[in-house]
Order: sequence, then structure tokens, then C-alpha cells
Amino acid sequence: MNPVHDHRRLGRELELFDTDPLMGAGLPYWLPDGAVVRHVLEEYVRAAERAAGYRHVYSPVLGKRELYEISGHWSHYGDDMFPPMRLGGEEVVLRPSLCPHHALIYRSRSHSYRELPLRLAELGGMYRSELSGVLGGLTRVRAIQLNDAHIFCTPGQAVAEARAALDLIRRAYDDLGIRASRYRLSLPGDTGKYVADPALWRRATALLEEVLEGVAYESVEGEAAFYGPKIDVQITDSAGRESTLSTVQIDFHQPERFDLHYIGPDGEKHRPVMVHRSIIGSVERAVAHLVETHGGAFPVWLAPVQLVVLPVGEAQEERALDVVRRAEARGIRAELSGPGDGTLGARVRAARLVPYQAVIGEREAGAGSAAVRLRDGRRPGAVPVDALLERIGARAGDRGAELWAAA
Repeated sequence: MNPVHDHRRLGRELELFDTDPLMGAGLPYWLPDGAVVRHVLEEYVRAAERAAGYRHVYSPVLGKRELYEISGHWSHYGDDMFPPMRLGGEEVVLRPSLCPHHALIYRSRSHSYRELPLRLAELGGMYRSELSGVLGGLTRVRAIQLNDAHIFCTPGQAVAEARAALDLIRRAYDDLGIRASRYRLSLPGDTGKYVADPALWRRATALLEEVLEGVAYESVEGEAAFYGPKIDVQITDSAGRESTLSTVQIDFHQPERFDLHYIGPDGEKHRPVMVHRSIIGSVERAVAHLVETHGGAFPVWLAPVQLVVLPVGEAQEERALDVVRRAEARGIRAELSGPGDGTLGARVRAARLVPYQAVIGEREAGAGSAAVRLRDGRRPGAVPVDALLERIGARAGDRGAELWAAA
């Protein structure tokens, strides 16, 4: 692996995340700058989901063993689950998936066909008992923050909903500056870990093939979820290793297991289809891929610090601090790097991954401007502070890749 793009090394060097043996393997903690990246990414996903008609819910990370017996996780996915804990006369389990919880939320009240599609989304924790030998950085962890959603719809709505989810994934990748290496239709293999219902598999597979019309993809056996086939959006890391980041699934199994229904126009009960989809998959894996893709030089809107203000000497520190305050008032993440942090050259080098540097010397302080340096090495020169902050805010707001587009 090229060490320059190893997210494990960069994550520690840039103080994004770390681990401690007392917390345990596969259980990283997030440092302040890493928490900023994670928070901004999560808020982006929530906003994108709200705009696409999703409603957000929260559900507990624990569930009774019986819940996962009904869903099929206990019998088909038990090796990847943590052992149950005794609470009085009950056994509870750290959840390996959010879908059983969302199925219970759906069935908590009756639904008319007029309410469908009902799109429920959650950024929620789940836990998988990964073996120590496969754990690494943020890509394989035991505590996962998953960007998950489940769409409950009529059979006739399933293809359109799955296509819309795939479009949402593509738009997110554009905004994040990442790309899919390939699309995969993941089908069952010949092992016993899959639900034994050939008709279910044929029906769900046919619908996903319709979703993928016009998209170049490969069909791969043995990679399906235990309850149904899925579209996997694959990414490739800096070492050339492929993994799944985003998924779209069509599920007839769990609506049957949980006896889900809606009232149709005929007044009778009908079984909904459950479309599972995840825009960025696990937040941990998404951040790992972003670190490696951008080498720590995140897009402006994701950067932990978007602007660093550098007074040349102590006489300019108060003016520089005022610029930081004005930036923060506009929602720009800004920091002061004063003479106490070293020479100007050393401070510039330390802030090399920050998109914008504003140097304030005697001349700039007197003129209400800043000498601007960009992360890519360009120097636009002296710019009025208000104009600089407006430009940075606009770049962050439109999630553009260009740091200094022509005005």
C-alpha cells in the first residue's frame, strides 16, 4: 500500500481518529477534527435524504433475540453477531442490522396504499463480531454507524424507488469527489446461508435487473444478503482492494416474516415490498475512502478547518482574531495560527491541507484585507476580508471542487 494514501497512517497524522487497547480492537474513537468530518458528512446525508422524501427515525441498538429469529438474522447471520446478554428472563442482542427495527416501526400502525412509498431513514449504530485478523483502521470495525434506509412500497413502485436510490448514490459520489469502480449484482451462492425460497429470489433478481438497465454491471454469485439479491456499488482503495460502499436491495422476505401489510384501493390487505438502500454505507468506511481519495485534502465543504488565519507578527494578532470571529459567524470553520506557533513559513507548511490561508501583515491589517494562499499553491493576492469570506462560504455551500474559480 502506498503509505501516502493509507488512511490508517493519515488518520493518526491528521488527528482524525485513533484506537486504544482498553477500548478494544475494531473500536476506533474520533478526535475533534475527525468528528467534524463525520458530522458534516452525516448532516449532508440527512439533508439529501430529506430532500428526496425520507423521514428520519431513531431505534435502539439492542433487540430481543426473538426479533432476530423472526428476521432470519439469528439462523443465517448468527456467526457475525455478538452473543446474547441475559436481562432477567430475556436475552438481548446488539443488533447486526437496522432493518428488523424499521420493520417493527412500519407495522406499529396501519398504512394505506396512499401513504406509500414510505421512506424511513436512520444513521444508526450496529455491531458485528468481526474476527481480530480482519480488523483494520476504519474499513473493518466492530461498531458501525450505518447510513441506512428502508422504503416500504407497493410491488409496482419497487423499481422506481430502487432507481431513485441509485441516482441518490451517484449524486453523493459526485459531491464527495469519489467514484465507483464498478456496479455488481450480488446473487446467492450454493451454500445454506441464504433463505430457501427460489420464487422470492427470481422475483427480486428480475426487478433489480430492470433497475440496472442501461448500467454496466457484473453478476456475482455468493455475495447476496441472506434474504435477497442486491446492487453493490464497489469502490477500490489505494492498495487496489475492492469493497462495497453503497447498496440497493429489494426484499420480499422480511415483509413476509414480520407480516407487514398495507390496505389497498380494494380495501384488502396487501404485502409491501421492502427496498433497502444505503447512500454511503458505513460512515467509518466512507471516511476511510475519503481520506485515501483526497490524501487528507478534503473538499472545502468537508475540511475540518476551511480557513487558517496567519498574522505575520504579534501586532496583527488582534486583527487576525477578528477575521476568525467573522468567519465563524458565517459558518466557516476557521482557526488562528499566531507567531507563538512558529515562523510564518512553518505555520504555512503546517496548514498545507487547509483549503485557504489568510496571511495578515501590517499592510493587510491597515487595509482590511488578507493575502490569500490556496492549498494548491496559488496566491490570488490581497483580497478584502469580506470578499474572501463570501467566496469561501459560496465554495463550501455549492460543494464545488474548484478553490478559486473566476469571479
